[in-house]
Amino acid sequence: MKQSLVSIHPEAKIGANVSIGHFTTIDRNVVIGDGTRIGSNVTILEGSRIGKGCNIFPGAVIGAIPQDLKFAGEESTVEIGNNTTIRECVTVNRGTKSKGRTIVGSNTLLMAYVHIAHDCIIGNNVILANGVQIAGEVIIDDWAIISGLCAIHQFVRIGAHAMLSGGSLVQKDVPPYIKAARDPLSYAGVNSIGLRRRDFTNDQICDIQNCYRVLFQSNLNNSEAVARIEAELPASKERDEIILFVKNSDRGIIKGYHRMSEQKEE
Repeated sequence: MKQSLVSIHPEAKIGANVSIGHFTTIDRNVVIGDGTRIGSNVTILEGSRIGKGCNIFPGAVIGAIPQDLKFAGEESTVEIGNNTTIRECVTVNRGTKSKGRTIVGSNTLLMAYVHIAHDCIIGNNVILANGVQIAGEVIIDDWAIISGLCAIHQFVRIGAHAMLSGGSLVQKDVPPYIKAARDPLSYAGVNSIGLRRRDFTNDQICDIQNCYRVLFQSNLNNSEAVARIEAELPASKERDEIILFVKNSDRGIIKGYHRMSEQKEE
C-alpha cells in the first residue's frame, strides 16, 4: 500500500494489497476491502464501506453527508460491494435516518460524474453511464443499464434488466426487462438483446413480451391489465416479477408507446 502524500485516519481499516494514490484522504470509520485500488485525489469519508477488488478513479467522493436538509448528523453509511468500478468524479452520499445507508452492489460500473444521493439502493451488475444523476431513495435493480445524462426523480424504482435511453427524465417507475425511451419516457419494447446476452431463453423472452403486450398495448388500465395477465398467461418467475412490480409501484409506471402523431394531438 502506497502511503506517501495521503491522509489516512488511524481508525480506518484498510485491507491487504490496497493501493492508494497521491493526495487521497480516508476518514475515520472507513472500511476498505482487500485488493481495492484507489486513485489520486479521492476522498473517502466517514461511514464508507468498500468491498474487495474495487477500482476507484481520481476525483471520486464517497460517503459525503446527504444533500438533504432533514439530515441531522445521524450515523449512516455508504456500502459498496465487491469488484465495483467507480470512475472519475463520481459522488456517492451516505444515508439518512430514512434507511440509514446508501448501497451500491457488486460488479457495478459507475461512469464519470455519476451522482448517487442518500438512501439509494443500486443492485449488482448495474451500469450507470456518464453523468447519470440519481436523487434520493431511488432503487435500481440488478443488471439495469442507465444511459448517459439520465436524471432520475426521487423514490423512483427501475426494474431488473431494464435499459434506459440517454438523456431521459425518469419520473415514473420503469418495469423490469424493458427498454424505455422517448419524451415523455415510455415503453419502447422488451430488452431482448440484453436478455439473450444473459442467457434468457426464447421462451422466457416470449413470455415477457406477452406480458407487456397486455400491459402496454391492450388499452387496459394497469389494474385491468394485471388481472388479465394473471388470468390468461402461464405463471413464471418473469411473469410474477412483472405483476409484483406493477402492483407495488407507488409512483406508477411509465406509459406505453404512443406514436408521435398521437402525442402532438394531445
